[in-house]
Amino acid sequence: MIIYNINRGIGWASSGVEYAQAYRANLLRKAGYKMKFIFTDMFQSENIEHMTKNIGFEDEEVIWLYSFFTDFKIAPTTYTLKELESTFYCQIMNMRREGNSVRYDFDAPGLYAKVYLKKGCPDIAQRVEYVSNGCLIRKDYFTYGRLFSEYYSPVENSAHLYLRRFFNEDGSEAWTEVIDGEKSIFRIGNRTIFSKQRLIAYLIECLHMTEDDVMIIDRATDIGQAVLQYHGKAKVGSVIHAEHYSENSLSRKDILWNNYYEYEFMNAERLDFFITSTDAQKRILKEQFAGYYGYAPKIVTIPVGSLDELKKPDARRKKHSMITASRLASEKHIDWLVMATVKAHEKVPDISLDIYGSGGEEKTLQNMIQVLKAESYIHLMGHQHLDDVYQKYEAYAAGSTSEGFGLTLLEAVGSGLAMIGFDVHYGNQTFVADGENGYLLPYDRESNPVGQSDVLADAMVKLFTEADLEAFSEKSYEIAEKYLTYHVVDAWIDLLEGLRPNMDERNAGGLTDDFTGRTLGR
Repeated sequence: MIIYNINRGIGWASSGVEYAQAYRANLLRKAGYKMKFIFTDMFQSENIEHMTKNIGFEDEEVIWLYSFFTDFKIAPTTYTLKELESTFYCQIMNMRREGNSVRYDFDAPGLYAKVYLKKGCPDIAQRVEYVSNGCLIRKDYFTYGRLFSEYYSPVENSAHLYLRRFFNEDGSEAWTEVIDGEKSIFRIGNRTIFSKQRLIAYLIECLHMTEDDVMIIDRATDIGQAVLQYHGKAKVGSVIHAEHYSENSLSRKDILWNNYYEYEFMNAERLDFFITSTDAQKRILKEQFAGYYGYAPKIVTIPVGSLDELKKPDARRKKHSMITASRLASEKHIDWLVMATVKAHEKVPDISLDIYGSGGEEKTLQNMIQVLKAESYIHLMGHQHLDDVYQKYEAYAAGSTSEGFGLTLLEAVGSGLAMIGFDVHYGNQTFVADGENGYLLPYDRESNPVGQSDVLADAMVKLFTEADLEAFSEKSYEIAEKYLTYHVVDAWIDLLEGLRPNMDERNAGGLTDDFTGRTLGR
């Protein structure tokens, strides 16, 4: 059995979907399953391997649409400047370093090359741009060799991308992409493919999946149709990572699905299973399928993450300290937490808030903290691995008004933190037991940010002046117990083994799971 997982993109500041995939990879490795994670977005400024490795994927687990039809393996960038220099047709007249780049001037008039280096590696080329008489003409991209090149022509005083060529390790051409604005035609051998969606479909066909394989859709946009049409005999399922419908648009006759899941829901009879992260979302989705479609698809609850262990502090937690961790995006409402902390500071003078993560709102938040003169007790900590960080704090504060699960919430209760968050689907309701390990706060969609921050501030003050933080901590650990890895691994085993075509033979010659001791028919 191979479990294929298909998604669009990944980045240095990935969303919860990619982190959920990374957690899944860790769990299924421990259960002994073979996995592949397919990414379909184009990556240019960075080698995909650096980002997938950073989040926890193994190189052999990753399939990238754009390298799949070459013989290049997923690997870190190791192409040296000397290797690049050996490919130059013109004589180098001058070389100079400019920050994280190197410029080569040649003996041909008006021609130069600018090399962008791998971060922290002064002699490793990530990509090179060739410019002739002020016009960009070509870009080459490297891993351990030249993986692909882009070709440009000047159109109305700007560089117009019209062609990509992808190469094999020996430098031979593997395939091409002819580009006309937003449209592309792909040529692979004797095959011509007229859209990216069809290219994805061809990749899926080339996987030659069997009835023993499983494909999991993590993002269906521009992907779902190709999967459902070309998966062959493999089983197909979809993971629901966020709120799946618009509550404001709900009526007795109609439901407005989340765009990310609409295609799968409209074709639910063609999927073998859906996965939700919480029982609450499973119940709601099940009721909606029955009510609107009269249909009962297979829906299972499997948390998107797990805890290998409960984290206990080695030293006393910092008094009146709070942590929050997420992408710094507007929908996470970190600004509400900042305003709330400033208000709570008036009654709890030693309160502090450390904000972990990166994203588009970083500068806005930094300016906000400065304007409110809160630099001494509210800090932007950047993107960090938090495995041994949560337990230094007393409380976790969440400003988000919608979380499909909330991996950071899980990690927080697993480190025994008291919790503050709004009473909204689904993560907060899963991890915050009101009055027992923290406070679930009323959320008024019509209220302005000041009103929301007032509610949060009152909860912060109450937490640090009235609550039994030790009892709250113990309750968080109790909630976290059911999410220990061996429980979640067992849920995956139940699902995957139940999908096998020959159930009565699945244990013959199988492997033994490290956590449960169960025999698995791989």
